[in-house]
Amino acid sequence: MRRSKTEPDKVYNVRHPIPCKGGSAMTTKPRVKLTVADYLETPEGAAYQLLDGELIFLVSPNDKHQTVVGELFFALHPFIRGNDLGIIRFAPSDVVLSDHDVVQPDLLFVSHERAAIRTPANLQGAPDLAVEVLSPSTEGYDRGYKRELYARHGVREYWLVDPELETIEVLTPGNGGFIRHAFYGGRETLTSPLLPGLAVDLAAIFGE
Repeated sequence: MRRSKTEPDKVYNVRHPIPCKGGSAMTTKPRVKLTVADYLETPEGAAYQLLDGELIFLVSPNDKHQTVVGELFFALHPFIRGNDLGIIRFAPSDVVLSDHDVVQPDLLFVSHERAAIRTPANLQGAPDLAVEVLSPSTEGYDRGYKRELYARHGVREYWLVDPELETIEVLTPGNGGFIRHAFYGGRETLTSPLLPGLAVDLAAIFGE
């Protein structure tokens, strides 16, 4: 359980990502590689992820980002629930992937087959689907370190959603990591190899 906001602050080396487009954020190296135990001592409600032992501060998303996350949830939830496939969650929901990595995908799906990873506090392992809606402060991580991290820990499908370009890239496991399965833009309809029968109208996600 993460610390109450009323408890005294503990000093950590927190990375504030530099806005970037497509590349990796340029920051200083941490003095100490932090663990899940350190992460769990940060105040409840604090907007952090733990990536490779560094606390990454999460900038509040803008309105378009939140709108796209909401529309994707409304598109996925009835399909997953109606077909009794598992559960879908939206951020913040902690996913513990290693002793130095705790992520919060914008959306995630956990099938009944992976239900054992669910605990009252967090997920202890990889979800079947992770969805990241890109923003200037996180795109470098989403396309870089987190893409590699998700592939290494067994995420079965990864969506990279660009709310500005109004595109969705669907990635699936391949030799050495994720490979592009499909790329959707304009007013196309997204389908998913992980979720046969799913059809997501991008016009509904990004607006007419």
